[in-house]
Amino acid sequence: MPPRLRKTALVAHVSTSIGWLGAVAAFLAIAVAGLTTTDGDRAHALYLAGDLVTRTVIVPLAVASCATGLLQSLGTSWGLVRHWWIIAKLVLALPATGLLLLHTGPIAQLADPANTTALAAGDLRGMQTQLLADAAAAIVVLLIATALAVFKPRGRTVRGHRMALLAGVRPPAQS
Repeated sequence: MPPRLRKTALVAHVSTSIGWLGAVAAFLAIAVAGLTTTDGDRAHALYLAGDLVTRTVIVPLAVASCATGLLQSLGTSWGLVRHWWIIAKLVLALPATGLLLLHTGPIAQLADPANTTALAAGDLRGMQTQLLADAAAAIVVLLIATALAVFKPRGRTVRGHRMALLAGVRPPAQS
């Protein structure tokens, strides 16, 4: 990738990844407020907001983060399967995005006006708690992915070692 395109792709990846983290943090605040309120109308409004944030912000940012991450790995010398930290980020991001897509249904169900009375009565408490736990877990996963990207722990995959040897790059000294 030419340097300008590589930097543009990196900005897109970092922006969408951190945006995803921030949007999930906002959803977590909505989920906490929805779980702790006893006012059915307020809970309905909160879950409407959560549904809107999920569908228009979190899902697009998650998909964009995965796409720009793949673009970064395929278009730079880091490669997709040369370093364990890249594989770890991929193993974290793709299932997290899949689970997010699965949970849009329950979020929409809580936002449904027909469930306002059930929210006030506490009949959907299990689903509310599950969404709160899922949002908290997503934040942990996204923070781990961020740490991996920043610290880039050493360790090439077998393919990465082979490619480095073919390119004449010496392996790092063992300590």
